[in-house]
Amino acid sequence: MVYSGAVDRIIGRPPPKTGDVVLVADGTEKPIGWGLYNSVSMFSVRLMQLEEEAARDPSCTLNVEKMIETRVHTARELRKNLGLPSASTNAYRLVNSEGDRLSGLIIDVFGDLAVVASSAAWVEKYKAEIEDCVRGIEEINHVKWRPSVDILKEEGIDVSELKDTSPSTCPERTKVMENDIFYAISLEGQKTGFYADQRENRHFISTISEGQKVLDLCCYSGGFSLNALRGGAINVTGIDSSLPALELAKENVVLNSMDPERISFLKADATAFMKDALSRNESWDVVILDPPKLAPRKKVLQTASGMYRNLNSLAMQLTRKGGFLMTCSCSGAMTQSGMFLQILQGAASTAKKKITVLRQAGAACDHPIDPTYPEGAYLSNILLRVL
Repeated sequence: MVYSGAVDRIIGRPPPKTGDVVLVADGTEKPIGWGLYNSVSMFSVRLMQLEEEAARDPSCTLNVEKMIETRVHTARELRKNLGLPSASTNAYRLVNSEGDRLSGLIIDVFGDLAVVASSAAWVEKYKAEIEDCVRGIEEINHVKWRPSVDILKEEGIDVSELKDTSPSTCPERTKVMENDIFYAISLEGQKTGFYADQRENRHFISTISEGQKVLDLCCYSGGFSLNALRGGAINVTGIDSSLPALELAKENVVLNSMDPERISFLKADATAFMKDALSRNESWDVVILDPPKLAPRKKVLQTASGMYRNLNSLAMQLTRKGGFLMTCSCSGAMTQSGMFLQILQGAASTAKKKITVLRQAGAACDHPIDPTYPEGAYLSNILLRVL
């Protein structure tokens, strides 16, 4: 990635337009690589290939279509090597933006359907080529295009001109399987429709839930709740403020033939619910707190820190002595700040609790991170013992 502040000058007339292929050189005009230009974004160039890579693999040099094809194929081979898809899981991330060397492009696969999330001008420019490439994958029968409107505005895209080109045959809902648990998902829901990033963390919950009373805060469509129940929890309560999400969660209980007497979902604000539960002296053996993104940008990090501290303080007070709290942050600014554990310690102090860290995790392994772009690490998942 070449940030706008790092660009000294642009050589060539007329100057490049957004989406054009450009060469990038250092101050001595020694080539660094090539990439895709944006005249208005803070990301002036999304580098596609470094100079030494181009020398090793000239077939992709300055050829965006070939690069897309090669990188998607490489990403698919990686997922196969990770065992995805499998007999027990058919929901996974096929392309993870910078982690798969396709900055601004995310592709999630749900069975025979692929959802493409676009957050870069170049992705919109090469939409047809990307769709053709994805449709060429044997198991994919449908492609759903989901532009990230707010980000694309910053990329200089006139979002009023964006059109849904998904065929009328593309379903609005589908069913997927993750670790032998079925989920009904809405393709109009949050993100791409399903949070595949928490797969391994959801499965972990199933391993610590036997005989436990479990509270799942900000439960969305019930991913953690269903895993807790499958793991042998005696009672599970899921809380979310979104009625459509809760309807999906209830549908998922039926879909998996689970005992409805052992699981319930309530529409409520997480903070209000926790305060009310504390007033009744309620507690749970296992508490999961997975709030929405509270710090979308660094400039709101301080405000978000207070919100995380308050939420976690309440959650700790609801966790029985010696019980477990799995707490999450999906805010990249928070994860990259390294402050989350410090905030949790502050929350414990407020709650008059003692905590120990048992497990620290991030997104599932099909969400690779390029170490040269640490901003790709956005998810924090921490398991605490609360005393």
